[in-house]
Amino acid sequence: MALTNMAIFNKYVPEVAVELLSQMVEKFNSASGGSILLTSKGFEGDFFERSFFASLESAQRRVDRYALNGTPASTDLAQTREASVKVAGGFGPILFEPADMSWMLKNEAEALEAIAKNLAMAIMKDQLNAGIASAVGAIANQSAAKNDVSASAGLTYGALNDTDALFGDSSMNLVARIMNGTAYHKLIGLNLTNAQTLFRSDTVTVVDILGKPVIVTDAPALYAAGTPNLLKVLTLSAGGIIISDGSDVVTNATTSNGKDRIETTFQADYSFGIGLKGYTWDTTNGGKSPTDVELATGTNWDKIATSIKNTAGVITIGNAAL
Repeated sequence: MALTNMAIFNKYVPEVAVELLSQMVEKFNSASGGSILLTSKGFEGDFFERSFFASLESAQRRVDRYALNGTPASTDLAQTREASVKVAGGFGPILFEPADMSWMLKNEAEALEAIAKNLAMAIMKDQLNAGIASAVGAIANQSAAKNDVSASAGLTYGALNDTDALFGDSSMNLVARIMNGTAYHKLIGLNLTNAQTLFRSDTVTVVDILGKPVIVTDAPALYAAGTPNLLKVLTLSAGGIIISDGSDVVTNATTSNGKDRIETTFQADYSFGIGLKGYTWDTTNGGKSPTDVELATGTNWDKIATSIKNTAGVITIGNAAL
């Protein structure tokens, strides 16, 4: 691979990677019931903020036509602010020797395809893991949205059903579950046999269980080591997690001398936004360009929805050994 061909990597890798990622996004959004939305709409700056009118449900009151005509308490018309946060990521550096391709009589397009595919897969994996970690932290921080049976039980259909019940008459708005492979196979062991694969990526599988899609992915946030070891299952509402990807992939390939053979390094930077339904990123406590730990910290996500029924969903926590 000649030195002059390095411009090919700088020019085309971002475009190919973005195209591959958008194709996977379309399949994933369709298969997951819209519980996790991967969008191609990015935003400028550190946060994306919007305001909306808060619920006026509390303004409803009963009137006694035969009582004294008193003065009821007023309800303020107020607006609530919702913020998504931008997360930064990197890919590489990847080290290779340009002479390797010519030595093996390979076309540089093969290297281009390999890098682009792996970059796209890495971005998607990062987006899902970061979004899931944020949702686990935020939802588990709300007692009204959490069903923790880990002190005495593992994951069962009864536990999942009890978790759904936290949404009360809005439980039908819970459209999909997110679990890791261990949790999934525990349910399989409870005589669950009607699993149909809808979508598969290297680290993500979406299956249909009893008419509701279940996303199976070994995201780190879905398992917590300790005493006991914990399995966590998210049950999300439509649009529970929103990933905003502006496709701002910046790449650079640099070739250097000074060793026995010429070496080239390839590196990429990217970013995406994370938003949770019914929650806002705490711009003061959470700050800008958060780390994985900060994203997974529940107190960095403030609940702004009046009712838990209008939030991202609920979480079941079970004992992994039971």
